Amino acid sequence: MLGAHQLDIASVVIFICTLALVIAQPKGLSIGWSAMGGALVALALGVVHPGNIVTVWGIVWNATITFVALIIISIVLDQIGFFEWAALHMLRAARGNTLRAFVYVIILGALVAALFANDGAALIITPIVYQQMRVLGFSPRQAMPFVMAAGFVADTTSLPFLVSNLVNIVSGSYFHIGFGTYAMTMLPVDVVSFLASLGVLYFYYRRLLEKRYDPEKLFSPKTAIKDPQLFRASWFVLAALLVGYLASEPLKLPVSFPASLIAAVFLFLSRRSEALSVKRVVISAPWKIVVFSLGMYLVVFGLRNAGLTQYLSDAINHIQHAGLVPLALAGGFGTAVLSAVMNNMPTVLVGCISIAGSKAQGLSHLALVYSNVVGSDLGPKFTPIGSLATLLWLHVLETKGVKIGWGQYFRTGVVLTVPVLFVTLLSLAAWIAIIH
Repeated sequence: MLGAHQLDIASVVIFICTLALVIAQPKGLSIGWSAMGGALVALALGVVHPGNIVTVWGIVWNATITFVALIIISIVLDQIGFFEWAALHMLRAARGNTLRAFVYVIILGALVAALFANDGAALIITPIVYQQMRVLGFSPRQAMPFVMAAGFVADTTSLPFLVSNLVNIVSGSYFHIGFGTYAMTMLPVDVVSFLASLGVLYFYYRRLLEKRYDPEKLFSPKTAIKDPQLFRASWFVLAALLVGYLASEPLKLPVSFPASLIAAVFLFLSRRSEALSVKRVVISAPWKIVVFSLGMYLVVFGLRNAGLTQYLSDAINHIQHAGLVPLALAGGFGTAVLSAVMNNMPTVLVGCISIAGSKAQGLSHLALVYSNVVGSDLGPKFTPIGSLATLLWLHVLETKGVKIGWGQYFRTGVVLTVPVLFVTLLSLAAWIAIIH
């Protein structure tokens, strides 16, 4: 049996090794197997205990099931041409004005991120928009603002609802925050984040947004629809999904319930469609995220068992009376840096555990809880390893012939993210003070 000091060292080593494997994915090693391997080692060495499995599953099950359900819905919508139809409408509505098209694409990305999670927005919208830019005769350099904007906005506008980001659901589950309560706090903050994102993206890429294009080169949006009947049904499905979300809190239901139910209904309606294979959709769903969440968070729980998260709790205790603005900025930027360095998935739980272990109460506690979410949502834009979605997004772009090096990504990410994060955290502190 390892001693207390040895357990502390073992928990850190296991966490670092597990995270490295998850990020690097050597020889295509699944993130689920890497995380679960780290969890098994932690269990074998006594860093975590069997009882912790129940605790961690209680934290992650709602988030992971909701995420899988949303991705299934997104895949069906993508297969029937829903997102391409929307993108074509946006580009044609801009009437050849590149700046206007840029704004419309950002709005589309923000809406998709809000309703279908940031991963779906980044991985589905980006290739569609890039392909249409090439059809319009844009060079790879001229198309770059649209590519970066789609990926950037997917995260910076994934604040409004619990379902907009996996880390939102994890935090909501940990602190028992319902869909309506969360939205009341974060929806106005997300609007500020959206406007700030739009501003910094325009300022950064304004010289590349002067080109005009001929919208007649684009196909009619109707041609993107692969299954008209299922396309029409999708509007009712999405309306039911939104109603289900809104009803989840008063009915005391987890958000995974309406998400899973609607996903099942959508698959049932799709069973006879020639535009997609239901079996293939189900198989391609990110089931590995369930294994990853349980394994990775067990490894993170090892840090908590070793008392390492208590250092962060002590730091919170020292600044909890500094005021809402300093507290939100410190919490948000601290979480953002951790997300950029060690990925936002483990970071959000580290933040939750540290906040719960501190003496922060009242408005200070609220500011810390929500700034932890903001930092975990926006912080991944600093570095490519900040989120698994970003790594996959870069890979998807590379298959399209768009190579974005880590150095280029980091330089752009820092310049774009810092001002947006700062303004968003200021608005969070102000809004919490107003509504409470």
